[in-house]
Amino acid sequence: MRTLVAAATGLALAFAVVLTLTALGTPSGGTSPKPLLTTVPAHP
Repeated sequence: MRTLVAAATGLALAFAVVLTLTALGTPSGGTSPKPLLTTVPAHP
């Protein structure tokens, strides 16, 4: 019985976190103008 209560509590907590993050929305911001370094440097 304790396992069932713990599982239900964890599920409710996870659901609350997801709802909170959804309510906050996406953060305002932009992408960096600098490109990412995606090439491997040449081996000596």
